[in-house]
Parts: sequence; structure tokens; C-alpha cells
Amino acid sequence: MNNKDLANLIFPNIDKTVEDYEKMYPERNLNSNQKVTRFAPSPTGYMHIGGVYQALIDFMLAKNSDGIFYLRNEDTDSTREVNDATKLIMKTLKEYEILPDEYEYENEIVGNYGPYVQSERKEIYHAFIKRLIEIGRAYPCFCKKEELDSMRKRQEERKKRTGYYGVYAKCKKLSVEEQIERIKNGEPYVIRFRSKGNFDNKIPFVDLGKGKLSLSENDIDDVIMKSDNMLPTYHFAHVVDDHLMRTTHVVRGEEWLPSVTKHIEMFEAFGFKAPTYIHTPLLIKKDGNNVRKISKRKDPEASMSYYDQEGYPKLAVIESLMTIINSNYEEWHTANPDKKYTDFIYNPDKMSSSGALYDLMKLDDISKNMISKMTKEEVYKESYEWASKYSQSLKDIIDKDVEYYKGILNIEREQKNPRKDIAKYSDIESLIWYMYDELFNPDVYEWGKVTDPSEISKILKTYMDKYYTEDKDEWFNQVKLLADELGYASNMKEYKKNLDDFKGNVADIATVIRVALTSKSQTPDLYEILKLFGRDRVIKRFEKFY
Repeated sequence: MNNKDLANLIFPNIDKTVEDYEKMYPERNLNSNQKVTRFAPSPTGYMHIGGVYQALIDFMLAKNSDGIFYLRNEDTDSTREVNDATKLIMKTLKEYEILPDEYEYENEIVGNYGPYVQSERKEIYHAFIKRLIEIGRAYPCFCKKEELDSMRKRQEERKKRTGYYGVYAKCKKLSVEEQIERIKNGEPYVIRFRSKGNFDNKIPFVDLGKGKLSLSENDIDDVIMKSDNMLPTYHFAHVVDDHLMRTTHVVRGEEWLPSVTKHIEMFEAFGFKAPTYIHTPLLIKKDGNNVRKISKRKDPEASMSYYDQEGYPKLAVIESLMTIINSNYEEWHTANPDKKYTDFIYNPDKMSSSGALYDLMKLDDISKNMISKMTKEEVYKESYEWASKYSQSLKDIIDKDVEYYKGILNIEREQKNPRKDIAKYSDIESLIWYMYDELFNPDVYEWGKVTDPSEISKILKTYMDKYYTEDKDEWFNQVKLLADELGYASNMKEYKKNLDDFKGNVADIATVIRVALTSKSQTPDLYEILKLFGRDRVIKRFEKFY
């Protein structure tokens, strides 16, 4: 008996060979500069910001080179699979316009290198595992969980590396005859890769993100096929898939860096060229005086649903990630304000080799700047769509008078330095509530220097009786005249020279008007608020103080 007999016993119905699949999935008709990348999530939970971060890098690499970006669903861990996770992944990629060129979704396959779902590729994996068994690079392992647990405990007690290697890999020593006999006897087993590495040997490795590294050879005989569903593990499946789908660049988190040598060894066992790897730093956040990895459990911003619910523009989220992906992106964007982020040339050398700090305050700044450049119609459309999903109260406000709402949005918008107070659409209601009589019931009025009720009353009555105007060019001159009449300085230079000669200055007068209207000492342009209100509504607000 030999290894081929063993392979045929384990896979009696696998007729296709590695060579057959090589013909089915030939080299892509691309030049050497065109990159083939993939986003390969596991449908084990919600779509998270780290996934979009990875997908964006894949997308940029492919698009910059006029290459191919494809989506692969790595669903071999059926025990952890979450219902509708695949739908959420595709929905997120579409919404954020990180669109794959090839994918499989809802029974539609786009591309010639599918299936793009790992659970549908079982026969392919079996053919490749069969080949490894035939050439002696894979073998069945009959160790029970209790044996493996005991082995690990001994390793830990002896302060040894944990894992199935060397003297601990006892099934590695079994003869082919014994392996066949035990299988025929019905003993459960997994398939392990037979490593030929020596951990004490160092091999050079170049990572496009981390640079030149020296890594220990792999000597772990990892499980490559599980016994419960006969599906491969990630370690093996991605090797087969990345080869057959002709992936040139693999982008993944730096937590996979210790596994590089075992993956390279698997590629080499088949005689395949390994792809170029880019191991990205983990997304981290500030937590007090420390920084830590963004946690799916602790941090709401880890989930992409957070950004939808808060109402961030999709492009703002993308732009915030671009500033992390490459340190020179902000400089480029400032120099090229009219270009799209897709015009930027991503360079792995410009990526942080340590942690990638993701700052919500930075996102807010980016989003504020983006929303400030939108037209009132664009903000209306996007905020209404958001409110229709997440805020009935804001939707009701908008529906009551759409044009009035647009007028509020347009305050300080069509000017050289537009207002930048809206970071996300969930902010809007808290910023505009005072513009609606039905919502205007403030607990506090933020009066400035002028607090005497009789003085406030005099200022407001005199303003309405003599100086109110809706003429933009005249209104502030009228406020100045009001200041002069009531003993306030209309000229700030004169006021600073002779403080004792005046009750205050024209700014104090404007503050009284502003606070009486809005309860706030800081608002967007006062004239535009007055104009939107109209005389009758202004009087109604002022009457409370007469």
C-alpha cells in the first residue's frame, strides 16, 4: 500500500485532478502591472469598520492598476455563521461603492473564477488535499480532543511552543498501512499538512506593508480538513482559492503575520507562486491616556450600522479611512480638492507599520467639511432619507414645511466660508429645534452681558418699533442705530477707548436679539434667522420679554 491508495480511500469519488482545475481556471489575461485582489470576509457577524478598511485597500490596489477586485465568501466555519451576514456584507460594499468586479450573490455569479463561496468549492479542495496525500505532504490524524488538550498542557508546563509539531506530532509517524487500517475501522480523523520546516531556521520575507522581515520556518502540522463537515480550514482553503483565482496581492490584518510561513510552505508544496502579502496594522482608538484595538464588543463604531444610524455621509467614512490607509492622503486631497479619492495612488509604503488610529473626532471634521460643501438640496435629500429610516421626529419636522427646512439648511451655506456645524444627520434636529415654534420651549436663555429684564425689553421693543428691517444691506446698520440710541457703542474702537461712556457695545445688542429669538448665544447668521422667521414670528418670540 502507498500514499495513492490512502488518497483514494479518503477521496474515492474525486476524479478531477489539480491539473484539471489549472485548466479550468487559467492565468488571467492581464499584464504584470495589473493587480488581482480580494475581499474575503467570513459571514460570522455584522460588517465592521475593519472589514471596510481592508476592502478599501483591496479596491484601491485593483483600481489603481486597472486590475480585478473580487469578493469571496469564506464560509467554511458553519458553526459561527450568522444569518443574513452575507447580505449585509454585499449591502455595505454597494452602499460605500467599494464594488467588486467579480462576486457571487443571491444565486448570481459574476466572473469566471467562481464559485466565490468556499462551501461550494468542497470538491476542488478535496482534489488538492488528495494531491497532497499522494505526494506525502498530508496525512490523517486520529488524535482525540482529550489527547490534544493533554499535549498542550504538557507543552505549557514545560514552557514549550504549543502546537502539533516534532515529537508531539505522533500521527505523523504512522505508516500508510496503519493509517488505512484505522480509517477502515471507522476511527474519526482530520487531515493535517505535513510540514518540512525547522523552526530554528530563519527565512527572509518581504511584506509590502511591514517591509523586510526575518521569520521562523513553519514546523506546525496544521489541520487542513476538518472531520465534521469535510471542509478545509482557512489556512488551506485560501491557498487553493488565491492560486486558482489568480490573486496577486493579499491584504489582511497583521494578526495573520505569524501564519505567513505556513501558508508559503503550502503554496510551495504544490509548486505554486505565493501572492504578495500586505499585512495591515490593526485599527486602534484612544481610550483615555491609552490606545487599544477597536473592539467589536465594546465600541459601537466598530459596526458599520453605527455610521448609518448616526447619519454620516458614506463618502466621509471612506475619506476618514483613506487618511489612515496612506499618511500622504490628506496632503494630496488638499492639493487636489476636485479629484475623487479613487484618483489617489495608494502606496503600501505610506501606511503606518504600527497601529492605525481611527478617530471619530477626525471623522466628524471630515464630515462637517463635506456637508458644508453640499447644496441645500443635497443635504435635504440625504437628511430626509436618513430621517425616514431613523428619526420620525425629524421627518415630521421636514414634512411640515420642506422649503422652510431647506431655508434653515441654507443659512451660511452659499458663501466663501460656509457653516460647519453638521457632522452627521443625527445632529440636525439638535441644531435647528429653536427654529420651530412647536419645539421652542427652552429651559435656559444664554444672555450675555445684558441680563436686566427691563433693559432686554427696551432693546427688543425699540428694535421692532423703529429699526426692524429685512433688507440684508441695511439690517446691521439699523442695529448700530439702535445701539447709539440706547447708549451702546456702535463703533468697537471707540468703545474700547471709552468703556465707561457706554452701557456696552453693538455686539451686546445683537446678542440680546439672538438670544430672545433662539435662547442661544451662538447661532448661525442672525440676519438669515430673522429673515426666515419673518416679522410676525419675531414679534411673537419677543413678546415674552415685553
